[in-house]
Amino acid sequence: MVLNREDVLACLKEVKDPSGVDMVSAGLVRALNVDGSTVRFVMEVSQPDPYLPVKAEAESRLAALGAGPVSIVMTAHTKTAPPPDLKPSRPAEPSGPQKIPGVDRIIAIASGKGGVGKSTVAANLACALAAEGRRVGMLDADVYGPSQPRMLGVSGRPQSPDGKLILPLRNYGVTMMSIGLMTNEDQAVVWRGPMLMGALQQMMTQVQWGALDVLIVDLPPGTGDVQMTLAQKAHVDGAVIVSTPQDVALMDARKGIDMFNQLGTPILGMIENMSTHICSQCGHEEHVFGHGGVAAEAAKLGVPLLAEIPLHLDIRLAADGGAPIVVSQPDSPQAQSFRAVARKLIEMGKA
Repeated sequence: MVLNREDVLACLKEVKDPSGVDMVSAGLVRALNVDGSTVRFVMEVSQPDPYLPVKAEAESRLAALGAGPVSIVMTAHTKTAPPPDLKPSRPAEPSGPQKIPGVDRIIAIASGKGGVGKSTVAANLACALAAEGRRVGMLDADVYGPSQPRMLGVSGRPQSPDGKLILPLRNYGVTMMSIGLMTNEDQAVVWRGPMLMGALQQMMTQVQWGALDVLIVDLPPGTGDVQMTLAQKAHVDGAVIVSTPQDVALMDARKGIDMFNQLGTPILGMIENMSTHICSQCGHEEHVFGHGGVAAEAAKLGVPLLAEIPLHLDIRLAADGGAPIVVSQPDSPQAQSFRAVARKLIEMGKA
């Protein structure tokens, strides 16, 4: 059955929130997407527990309307302090970074600015680690610009048989979860910071990752909410900083490094991406973005320079085609650069 947005909104107006106001007028329905019979939206609430019956009624009414599947993601944008509890026998809630169940190590792939090829590096590194025999997961935490579904050739919607745990998708030996799997490819995610942090926590803790040796987290560029939430909520074993050699990129990379230092996250090393370009016609080598800047910065920080990845057309074509070059051209020099990074991280005991 094909539904339209007006049908869905009219149905949801029949559902009342705890105060007696319909959930549409109360502003609970955010980022509504209607695609055929598939309905997805976000419920932004102050506290989740009082709204669980509202969510259940909305799902029931939409199912009766003919919608299916229905995906309602609940996020809490404020947290009200609970009343004092004088019972000493109640165990305290865990505070500080926690291990994700089943995940041995977490590596964040970060950059100070966009456009340096961070997501391409993350996708190839994940596939390279899988090729080295590691059990690998990929969390696409670049919520505003999720590109891992395209790069890893993953499509379809994640399922949740019990309504609690989300089943991730898998390709090339990499178990993957991304907000991009919940939205259309050209649909913007218009969320405030608290909604962003709620979605990230759900993707970390409510996804059935299984047993993983390493979870690669593709972070958005910059020093914002996602980076802080990851470092504060999950035990991150280290970050890999990706930058081009040009001064502008390095200036922002230094800010990213300083952020991780403030958050207590170790820097595992740096990768100089788009390091050099070799003309396919004449063989002339040219340093389009300069050369050696990342190596100098890594030496200054006392961290390894993990790789100098060339600017090569095949890397871009492979990523756009949904099969990273580590998978599509495993014997190429470009693929071997990523395999070398994977082996270095394994030798360091970080992957």
